[in-house]
Amino acid sequence: MVTTKMQIPDLTDPALAQRLQHKLDHKTKPLGSLGRLEALALQIGLVLGTEMPVLEQPQLVVFAGDHGLAARGVSAYPSDVTWQMVENFLAGGAAVSVLARQHGLALTVVDCGVARDVAPRERLLVRKIAPGTADSSTGPAMSAAQCEQAIANGRAIVQALPGNALLLGEMGIGNTSAASLLLARLTGHELSECVGAGTGLDKAGIERKRKVLREVLAFHAQAVAPLEALAAFGGFEIATMAGAVLEAAAQRRVIVVDGFISSAAVLVAQRLAPAVTQRCVFSHRSGECGHALMLRHLGPTAQEPARALLDLGLRLGEGSGAALAWPLLVSACALLREMASFESAGVSGPA
Repeated sequence: MVTTKMQIPDLTDPALAQRLQHKLDHKTKPLGSLGRLEALALQIGLVLGTEMPVLEQPQLVVFAGDHGLAARGVSAYPSDVTWQMVENFLAGGAAVSVLARQHGLALTVVDCGVARDVAPRERLLVRKIAPGTADSSTGPAMSAAQCEQAIANGRAIVQALPGNALLLGEMGIGNTSAASLLLARLTGHELSECVGAGTGLDKAGIERKRKVLREVLAFHAQAVAPLEALAAFGGFEIATMAGAVLEAAAQRRVIVVDGFISSAAVLVAQRLAPAVTQRCVFSHRSGECGHALMLRHLGPTAQEPARALLDLGLRLGEGSGAALAWPLLVSACALLREMASFESAGVSGPA
């Protein structure tokens, strides 16, 4: 299994950053008065390598897969919900389907390893490794070969999609457990800090989930490298998403990260290629308790935590937070391109 870091170029460009900041500082507004939108515009300009960034053909991809560990009662919902929600995405009835339509986002659903086959149709990509991962409490969720195939699938999916922006979404009953395990193993946080209610477990359900995950974490004590941990804990959708992140980063696409699960995929990708997170816009801070911890480790530098654009108590997944944040990226670019400077508008600048 490949465990070495992959080569994603550092985007640090002091000259371009200076030009972008100069443009922002000389718009017809008090210095810094557009707040986070200014930092967002600067980041997108650096990712796309231009002072006039335009976001083109944005792709919202929902990666779906089932988890064998769900049989241990770590979710409030049965595994059948995964394939049922895939059907709902494709029928246009899910939250992310509504938001994608509202904001003009091309929605693609990827069957990375759903336990039940879904009938072929438009906007569905079948990249099934297996009908769900194995139960990680009794062995690795994936073999090394399966893990690498899922990552390769994610890369190929992005290669075939147009545009310069990728929005991440996911679906998989049991995947907050996999994300919690990855967070604990790859960052060293106590597992109890990483485990939340997921799909809505009550207090007793959360404690049962923690007990199961402690057993899984101990069982895979030797799985410490990023891809070893990913194979041990799963899932197929997280691995495929990690591959998509790596490819999007290599292509200098803007990557809009949803919540806890998609951040876990970015965490794996970051451990393989640290510069990945320079391309990432974190759409929101999830209501899932481990997400705030996750964001501490996903900043553009080791000293700078990631800052989410929204904090709405969301914990749905699907890419819903990424879709909600999307208009902010569009606005940031429009302001950078179209807002007048003091000089061009004939407006007096600060004294």
